[in-house]
Amino acid sequence: MTKDELIAFEKEVEAQFIAGNIKGPIHLSGGNEDQLIEIFKDVKPDDWVFSTWRNHFHALLHGVPKDDLMAEIMAGRNMNFSSKKHKFFTSAIVGGILPIATGVAYALKATGQKNKVWCFVGDMAATTGIFRESQMFAIGNDLPITFVIENNKMSANSPTSKCWGHREVMRNNIKTYHYERVYPHAGASTWVN
Repeated sequence: MTKDELIAFEKEVEAQFIAGNIKGPIHLSGGNEDQLIEIFKDVKPDDWVFSTWRNHFHALLHGVPKDDLMAEIMAGRNMNFSSKKHKFFTSAIVGGILPIATGVAYALKATGQKNKVWCFVGDMAATTGIFRESQMFAIGNDLPITFVIENNKMSANSPTSKCWGHREVMRNNIKTYHYERVYPHAGASTWVN
């Protein structure tokens, strides 16, 4: 998918939400299209992708058909869309995907499979204990997993640095990028402070 296609998809989700046609909350992506397109050049179709409640771009770039994804969003499953067929899993729990992604990477290595795991988290989740435990277990066991920290400098609607005293930590199995978000934490267009 191109940057313009990703943006157009989110605009359609936004319009459907504002019209009251989506049966649940939404978390829109924006401002990180270029970085994700670059990262997904390394993600193979047979790799596993673990994502958060803000998962539309990850799903689309990993090959989930946009009509299938839109149907799930319209049915209110925006924050917990998963597809075994596409090896795509999400969780709305902050850091909830981390031990699962790490376990899948462990299973891939134990069974001699050549595919790998990509686990996307926000900068808030990257400050949690489960992130550190998952990262260290993956390093200690040389697991085929890359953690991608999507750093918009916000923990929901609070600056991450003020909440956590966050400093970036780079290790051999972590990628991080920065972006300015386009949409509020939840919903569309209206920012709630």
